[in-house]
Amino acid sequence: MVTSSAADAQDGRAGRELMAAAGVLFPDGQGRVLVVRLPYDRKHPVAIPGGGWEPEDLSPRRTAVREIAEELGFTPRLGPLACIDWTLDDLRPPIAAHLYWAEPLTPEQSAAFTPDAAEVGGWAWLTPEQAGHALPPRLSRRVGACLRAPRSAGPLELEDSLPAGHTLDHLAAEPPVDYTGLAGVALTGGADRPTAGAAAPPLDRATYIATRPRIRAKARTLFTAADGRVLLVRLRPWDGPGGEEPYWVLPGGGIEADRELPRAAARREVREELGWECEPGRLLALDWLPGREADPASRRDTAVLVYVFDGGTVTEEQLASAVLAEDELVELRLCDQEEARSLLSAGSWARTAAALAARHRPGGPAELVGGRPAD
Repeated sequence: MVTSSAADAQDGRAGRELMAAAGVLFPDGQGRVLVVRLPYDRKHPVAIPGGGWEPEDLSPRRTAVREIAEELGFTPRLGPLACIDWTLDDLRPPIAAHLYWAEPLTPEQSAAFTPDAAEVGGWAWLTPEQAGHALPPRLSRRVGACLRAPRSAGPLELEDSLPAGHTLDHLAAEPPVDYTGLAGVALTGGADRPTAGAAAPPLDRATYIATRPRIRAKARTLFTAADGRVLLVRLRPWDGPGGEEPYWVLPGGGIEADRELPRAAARREVREELGWECEPGRLLALDWLPGREADPASRRDTAVLVYVFDGGTVTEEQLASAVLAEDELVELRLCDQEEARSLLSAGSWARTAAALAARHRPGGPAELVGGRPAD
Protein backbone atom coordinates (compact mmCIF):
# COMPACT_ATOMS: atom_id res chain seq x y z
CA MET A 1 0.00 0.00 0.00
CA VAL A 2 1.37 3.44 -0.94
CA THR A 3 0.98 6.03 1.79
CA SER A 4 -0.05 9.59 0.97
CA SER A 5 3.43 10.81 1.88
CA ALA A 6 5.04 8.29 -0.43
CA ALA A 7 2.65 9.20 -3.21
CA ASP A 8 3.49 12.86 -2.80
CA ALA A 9 7.19 12.10 -3.05
CA GLN A 10 6.63 10.04 -6.18
CA ASP A 11 4.76 12.76 -8.03
CA GLY A 12 7.10 15.58 -6.99
CA ARG A 13 4.73 17.29 -4.54
CA ALA A 14 6.68 16.53 -1.35
CA GLY A 15 7.31 19.75 0.51
CA ARG A 16 4.72 21.69 -1.49
CA GLU A 17 1.64 20.97 0.58
CA LEU A 18 0.20 23.21 3.28
CA MET A 19 -2.86 23.47 5.45
CA ALA A 20 -5.58 26.09 5.12
CA ALA A 21 -7.81 27.68 7.74
CA ALA A 22 -10.41 30.42 8.00
CA GLY A 23 -11.46 32.59 10.91
CA VAL A 24 -14.04 35.32 11.41
CA LEU A 25 -13.70 38.74 13.01
CA PHE A 26 -16.98 39.68 14.68
CA PRO A 27 -16.93 43.36 15.74
CA ASP A 28 -19.49 44.96 18.02
CA GLY A 29 -20.68 48.52 18.35
CA GLN A 30 -18.04 49.32 20.98
CA GLY A 31 -14.96 48.52 18.90
CA ARG A 32 -14.47 45.11 20.48
CA VAL A 33 -13.94 41.72 18.82
CA LEU A 34 -15.31 38.29 19.71
CA VAL A 35 -12.91 35.63 20.99
CA VAL A 36 -13.64 32.09 22.15
CA ARG A 37 -12.02 29.72 24.62
CA LEU A 38 -10.79 26.38 23.29
CA PRO A 39 -11.61 23.86 26.04
CA TYR A 40 -9.05 21.35 24.76
CA ASP A 41 -6.09 23.74 24.49
CA ARG A 42 -4.39 24.59 27.78
CA LYS A 43 -1.35 26.23 26.17
CA HIS A 44 -3.23 28.66 23.89
CA PRO A 45 -6.82 28.72 25.13
CA VAL A 46 -8.03 31.92 23.40
CA ALA A 47 -8.77 32.06 19.68
CA ILE A 48 -10.82 33.74 16.99
CA PRO A 49 -13.87 31.69 15.91
CA GLY A 50 -13.09 29.51 12.91
CA GLY A 51 -11.14 26.42 11.99
CA GLY A 52 -9.51 24.25 9.37
CA TRP A 53 -10.46 23.82 5.74
CA GLU A 54 -12.06 20.53 4.69
CA PRO A 55 -11.88 19.09 1.14
CA GLU A 56 -15.63 19.45 0.63
CA ASP A 57 -15.44 23.21 1.29
CA LEU A 58 -15.68 25.06 -2.00
CA SER A 59 -13.55 27.93 -0.64
CA PRO A 60 -12.12 29.35 2.60
CA ARG A 61 -15.18 31.60 2.76
CA ARG A 62 -17.34 28.46 2.92
CA THR A 63 -14.98 27.06 5.56
CA ALA A 64 -15.55 30.13 7.71
CA VAL A 65 -19.34 29.90 7.44
CA ARG A 66 -19.34 26.16 8.21
CA GLU A 67 -17.04 26.53 11.20
CA ILE A 68 -19.15 29.26 12.80
CA ALA A 69 -22.32 27.21 12.29
CA GLU A 70 -20.65 24.21 13.95
CA GLU A 71 -18.99 26.12 16.79
CA LEU A 72 -21.57 28.77 17.70
CA GLY A 73 -24.79 27.49 16.18
CA PHE A 74 -25.68 30.22 13.69
CA THR A 75 -24.88 31.21 10.10
CA PRO A 76 -22.82 34.41 9.92
CA ARG A 77 -23.12 37.08 7.27
CA LEU A 78 -19.57 37.55 6.05
CA GLY A 79 -18.12 40.73 4.68
CA PRO A 80 -14.83 41.09 2.81
CA LEU A 81 -11.66 39.12 3.32
CA ALA A 82 -9.67 40.93 6.01
CA CYS A 83 -6.28 39.29 5.40
CA ILE A 84 -4.36 36.36 3.99
CA ASP A 85 -1.50 35.18 6.18
CA TRP A 86 1.04 32.51 5.23
CA THR A 87 2.88 31.18 8.27
CA LEU A 88 5.84 28.84 8.54
CA ASP A 89 6.58 26.68 11.57
CA ASP A 90 9.23 24.06 12.27
CA LEU A 91 6.71 21.90 14.14
CA ARG A 92 3.95 21.69 11.53
CA PRO A 93 3.25 22.31 7.84
CA PRO A 94 2.72 25.93 6.79
CA ILE A 95 -0.80 27.37 6.98
CA ALA A 96 -2.58 29.73 4.62
CA ALA A 97 -4.85 31.52 7.10
CA HIS A 98 -7.80 33.59 5.90
CA LEU A 99 -9.58 36.05 8.20
CA TYR A 100 -12.97 37.46 7.21
CA TRP A 101 -14.93 40.40 8.51
CA ALA A 102 -18.49 39.66 9.59
CA GLU A 103 -21.40 41.98 10.10
CA PRO A 104 -21.54 43.20 13.72
CA LEU A 105 -23.59 40.99 16.02
CA THR A 106 -26.44 42.46 17.99
CA PRO A 107 -26.72 41.73 21.73
CA GLU A 108 -29.72 39.53 20.89
CA GLN A 109 -27.67 37.46 18.46
CA SER A 110 -24.87 37.09 20.97
CA ALA A 111 -27.32 35.96 23.63
CA ALA A 112 -28.64 33.29 21.26
CA PHE A 113 -25.30 31.47 20.83
CA THR A 114 -25.66 27.68 21.02
CA PRO A 115 -22.00 26.64 21.13
CA ASP A 116 -20.64 23.15 20.69
CA ALA A 117 -19.23 22.45 24.15
CA ALA A 118 -16.42 20.34 22.70
CA GLU A 119 -15.26 23.29 20.56
CA VAL A 120 -16.17 26.39 22.57
CA GLY A 121 -15.81 26.69 26.33
CA GLY A 122 -17.00 30.27 26.59
CA TRP A 123 -16.57 33.58 24.78
CA ALA A 124 -15.75 37.21 25.45
CA TRP A 125 -15.75 40.60 23.75
CA LEU A 126 -12.31 42.17 23.97
CA THR A 127 -10.89 45.53 23.01
CA PRO A 128 -8.05 45.44 20.47
CA GLU A 129 -5.57 45.91 23.31
CA GLN A 130 -7.09 43.09 25.37
CA ALA A 131 -7.20 40.79 22.35
CA GLY A 132 -3.56 41.55 21.66
CA HIS A 133 -2.60 40.16 25.06
CA ALA A 134 -5.07 37.25 25.17
CA LEU A 135 -4.40 35.73 21.74
CA PRO A 136 -1.24 33.69 21.09
CA PRO A 137 1.53 35.83 19.56
CA ARG A 138 1.20 34.95 15.89
CA LEU A 139 -2.60 35.16 15.92
CA SER A 140 -2.34 38.35 17.97
CA ARG A 141 -0.22 39.96 15.23
CA ARG A 142 -2.64 38.81 12.53
CA VAL A 143 -5.76 40.05 14.27
CA GLY A 144 -4.03 43.24 15.41
CA ALA A 145 -3.07 44.07 11.83
CA CYS A 146 -6.68 43.70 10.68
CA LEU A 147 -7.97 45.84 13.56
CA ARG A 148 -5.39 48.62 13.09
CA ALA A 149 -5.40 48.96 9.32
CA PRO A 150 -8.10 50.94 7.50
CA ARG A 151 -10.75 48.68 6.00
CA SER A 152 -10.02 50.22 2.59
CA ALA A 153 -6.55 48.64 2.68
CA GLY A 154 -7.93 45.10 2.77
CA PRO A 155 -7.43 42.35 2.15
CA LEU A 156 -4.10 42.70 3.92
CA GLU A 157 -1.13 40.63 2.77
CA LEU A 158 0.78 39.11 5.69
CA GLU A 159 3.73 36.74 5.80
CA ASP A 160 4.29 35.02 9.13
CA SER A 161 1.69 37.48 10.48
CA LEU A 162 3.85 40.49 9.58
CA PRO A 163 2.96 43.17 6.99
CA ALA A 164 4.07 42.45 3.42
CA GLY A 165 3.48 44.06 0.05
CA HIS A 166 0.97 46.90 0.03
CA THR A 167 0.22 46.31 3.73
CA LEU A 168 3.54 47.97 4.52
CA ASP A 169 2.04 51.23 3.19
CA HIS A 170 -0.56 51.13 5.97
CA LEU A 171 1.07 49.36 8.91
CA ALA A 172 4.47 49.18 10.50
CA ALA A 173 5.53 46.07 12.35
CA GLU A 174 4.91 46.65 16.04
CA PRO A 175 6.89 45.22 18.95
CA PRO A 176 5.39 42.10 20.52
CA VAL A 177 3.05 42.49 23.45
CA ASP A 178 3.00 40.42 26.62
CA TYR A 179 1.04 37.20 26.12
CA THR A 180 -1.34 36.64 29.04
CA GLY A 181 -3.91 34.21 27.63
CA LEU A 182 -7.04 34.01 29.74
CA ALA A 183 -5.69 36.10 32.60
CA GLY A 184 -8.16 38.89 33.27
CA VAL A 185 -10.63 37.72 30.59
CA ALA A 186 -14.22 37.39 31.85
CA LEU A 187 -15.95 34.67 29.84
CA THR A 188 -19.61 34.21 29.04
CA GLY A 189 -21.08 30.74 28.70
CA GLY A 190 -18.16 28.78 30.16
CA ALA A 191 -15.62 28.41 32.94
CA ASP A 192 -13.17 31.25 33.51
CA ARG A 193 -10.13 29.00 33.59
CA PRO A 194 -8.97 26.42 31.04
CA THR A 195 -8.24 23.85 33.73
CA ALA A 196 -11.79 23.86 35.06
CA GLY A 197 -13.46 20.93 33.38
CA ALA A 198 -11.16 21.19 30.38
CA ALA A 199 -11.60 18.33 27.97
CA ALA A 200 -8.57 16.48 26.64
CA PRO A 201 -8.02 17.00 22.92
CA PRO A 202 -9.38 14.08 20.85
CA LEU A 203 -5.94 13.58 19.22
CA ASP A 204 -2.40 14.46 20.21
CA ARG A 205 -0.89 17.35 18.24
CA ALA A 206 1.28 15.27 15.88
CA THR A 207 -1.56 12.89 15.02
CA TYR A 208 -4.00 15.73 14.51
CA ILE A 209 -1.64 17.55 12.14
CA ALA A 210 -0.94 14.34 10.22
CA THR A 211 -4.66 13.80 9.64
CA ARG A 212 -5.42 17.31 8.40
CA PRO A 213 -6.03 17.75 4.65
CA ARG A 214 -3.52 19.65 2.57
CA ILE A 215 -3.72 22.09 -0.30
CA ARG A 216 -1.03 23.31 -2.70
CA ALA A 217 -0.16 26.83 -3.78
CA LYS A 218 1.34 28.61 -6.78
CA ALA A 219 2.90 32.02 -7.23
CA ARG A 220 2.50 33.72 -10.62
CA THR A 221 3.60 37.13 -11.83
CA LEU A 222 1.74 39.48 -14.17
CA PHE A 223 4.10 41.33 -16.52
CA THR A 224 2.83 43.71 -19.20
CA ALA A 225 4.42 45.77 -21.94
CA ALA A 226 4.05 49.55 -22.10
CA ASP A 227 1.12 49.09 -24.50
CA GLY A 228 -0.70 46.77 -22.10
CA ARG A 229 0.09 43.43 -23.72
CA VAL A 230 0.39 40.54 -21.27
CA LEU A 231 3.47 38.33 -21.05
CA LEU A 232 2.60 34.64 -21.33
CA VAL A 233 4.85 31.58 -21.38
CA ARG A 234 4.14 28.23 -23.04
CA LEU A 235 4.92 25.12 -21.06
CA ARG A 236 6.90 22.26 -22.54
CA PRO A 237 4.61 19.30 -23.29
CA TRP A 238 4.48 16.67 -20.55
CA ASP A 239 3.22 13.12 -20.18
CA GLY A 240 -0.41 12.96 -19.14
CA PRO A 241 -3.89 14.19 -20.14
CA GLY A 242 -3.58 17.23 -22.37
CA GLY A 243 0.18 17.22 -22.07
CA GLU A 244 0.74 17.42 -25.82
CA GLU A 245 -1.52 20.43 -26.21
CA PRO A 246 -0.03 23.95 -26.18
CA TYR A 247 -0.52 25.27 -22.66
CA TRP A 248 -0.02 28.93 -21.83
CA VAL A 249 0.21 30.53 -18.37
CA LEU A 250 1.56 33.55 -16.56
CA PRO A 251 5.17 33.03 -15.44
CA GLY A 252 5.42 31.20 -12.13
CA GLY A 253 4.84 27.85 -10.52
CA GLY A 254 4.54 25.87 -7.34
CA ILE A 255 5.48 27.31 -3.95
CA GLU A 256 7.89 25.17 -1.94
CA ALA A 257 5.52 25.48 0.97
CA ASP A 258 7.72 24.09 3.72
CA ARG A 259 10.68 26.38 3.00
CA GLU A 260 9.59 29.64 1.36
CA LEU A 261 6.94 32.33 1.56
CA PRO A 262 4.86 33.30 -1.50
CA ARG A 263 6.90 36.40 -2.38
CA ALA A 264 10.12 34.42 -2.27
CA ALA A 265 8.52 31.78 -4.49
CA ALA A 266 7.45 34.38 -7.05
CA ARG A 267 10.97 35.81 -7.10
CA ARG A 268 12.54 32.35 -7.48
CA GLU A 269 10.16 31.20 -10.22
CA VAL A 270 10.81 34.28 -12.37
CA ARG A 271 14.56 33.83 -11.93
CA GLU A 272 14.40 30.12 -12.81
CA GLU A 273 12.00 30.45 -15.75
CA LEU A 274 13.13 33.72 -17.36
CA GLY A 275 16.52 34.52 -15.84
CA TRP A 276 15.31 37.83 -14.39
CA GLU A 277 15.91 39.19 -10.92
CA CYS A 278 12.60 40.88 -10.10
CA GLU A 279 11.08 41.96 -6.82
CA PRO A 280 7.36 41.11 -6.76
CA GLY A 281 5.06 44.12 -6.62
CA ARG A 282 1.54 44.26 -5.20
CA LEU A 283 -0.39 41.08 -4.61
CA LEU A 284 -3.16 41.50 -7.19
CA ALA A 285 -5.26 38.35 -6.83
CA LEU A 286 -5.83 35.30 -4.65
CA ASP A 287 -7.54 32.55 -6.61
CA TRP A 288 -8.83 29.44 -4.85
CA LEU A 289 -9.17 26.46 -7.21
CA PRO A 290 -11.37 23.76 -5.60
CA GLY A 291 -10.45 20.09 -5.73
CA ARG A 292 -12.76 17.36 -6.96
CA GLU A 293 -14.36 16.71 -3.54
CA ALA A 294 -15.82 20.23 -3.58
CA ASP A 295 -16.27 20.45 -7.35
CA PRO A 296 -16.80 17.14 -9.18
CA ALA A 297 -15.90 18.85 -12.46
CA SER A 298 -12.39 19.59 -11.19
CA ARG A 299 -9.46 17.42 -12.23
CA ARG A 300 -7.44 18.51 -9.19
CA ASP A 301 -6.96 16.01 -6.37
CA THR A 302 -6.95 18.87 -3.85
CA ALA A 303 -7.49 22.61 -3.75
CA VAL A 304 -4.84 24.99 -5.08
CA LEU A 305 -4.35 28.59 -3.94
CA VAL A 306 -2.85 30.86 -6.62
CA TYR A 307 -1.08 34.11 -5.70
CA VAL A 308 -0.76 36.62 -8.56
CA PHE A 309 1.84 39.36 -8.05
CA ASP A 310 2.39 42.47 -10.13
CA GLY A 311 5.60 42.28 -12.15
CA GLY A 312 5.20 45.75 -13.63
CA THR A 313 6.20 46.82 -17.13
CA VAL A 314 8.79 44.85 -19.08
CA THR A 315 11.17 46.62 -21.45
CA GLU A 316 12.54 45.50 -24.81
CA GLU A 317 15.96 45.07 -23.19
CA GLN A 318 14.49 42.87 -20.49
CA LEU A 319 12.70 40.71 -23.04
CA ALA A 320 15.89 40.34 -25.07
CA SER A 321 17.73 39.17 -21.96
CA ALA A 322 15.23 36.43 -21.10
CA VAL A 323 16.72 32.95 -20.78
CA LEU A 324 13.94 30.35 -20.79
CA ALA A 325 14.16 27.30 -18.56
CA GLU A 326 14.60 24.66 -21.26
CA ASP A 327 13.14 21.86 -19.16
CA GLU A 328 9.95 23.84 -18.48
CA LEU A 329 9.20 26.42 -21.18
CA VAL A 330 9.06 26.47 -24.97
CA GLU A 331 8.47 30.18 -25.67
CA LEU A 332 7.26 33.49 -24.29
CA ARG A 333 4.93 35.92 -26.01
CA LEU A 334 3.42 39.36 -25.43
CA CYS A 335 -0.31 39.10 -26.14
CA ASP A 336 -3.09 41.63 -26.39
CA GLN A 337 -6.11 40.80 -24.28
CA GLU A 338 -8.00 39.09 -27.10
CA GLU A 339 -5.06 36.80 -27.87
CA ALA A 340 -4.41 36.15 -24.17
CA ARG A 341 -8.04 35.14 -23.71
CA SER A 342 -7.76 32.70 -26.61
CA LEU A 343 -4.52 31.11 -25.34
CA LEU A 344 -5.31 30.81 -21.65
CA SER A 345 -7.82 28.43 -20.11
CA ALA A 346 -11.11 30.07 -19.14
CA GLY A 347 -10.23 30.12 -15.45
CA SER A 348 -6.71 31.37 -16.04
CA TRP A 349 -7.95 34.20 -18.24
CA ALA A 350 -10.60 35.18 -15.67
CA ARG A 351 -7.88 35.30 -12.99
CA THR A 352 -5.59 37.34 -15.26
CA ALA A 353 -8.38 39.79 -16.10
CA ALA A 354 -9.14 40.22 -12.40
CA ALA A 355 -5.45 40.88 -11.69
CA LEU A 356 -5.30 43.46 -14.49
CA ALA A 357 -8.35 45.22 -13.05
CA ALA A 358 -6.84 45.17 -9.54
CA ARG A 359 -3.91 47.23 -10.79
CA HIS A 360 -6.25 50.20 -11.21
CA ARG A 361 -7.83 50.24 -7.77
CA PRO A 362 -6.45 50.70 -4.26
CA GLY A 363 -6.46 48.08 -1.57
CA GLY A 364 -5.49 44.45 -1.48
CA PRO A 365 -5.90 41.50 -3.81
CA ALA A 366 -9.08 40.36 -5.49
CA GLU A 367 -10.50 37.29 -3.72
CA LEU A 368 -11.43 34.75 -6.39
CA VAL A 369 -12.74 31.21 -6.65
CA GLY A 370 -11.93 29.59 -9.97
CA GLY A 371 -11.13 33.02 -11.39
CA ARG A 372 -14.49 34.53 -10.40
CA PRO A 373 -15.25 36.90 -7.49
CA ALA A 374 -15.54 34.86 -4.31
CA ASP A 375 -18.71 36.53 -3.09
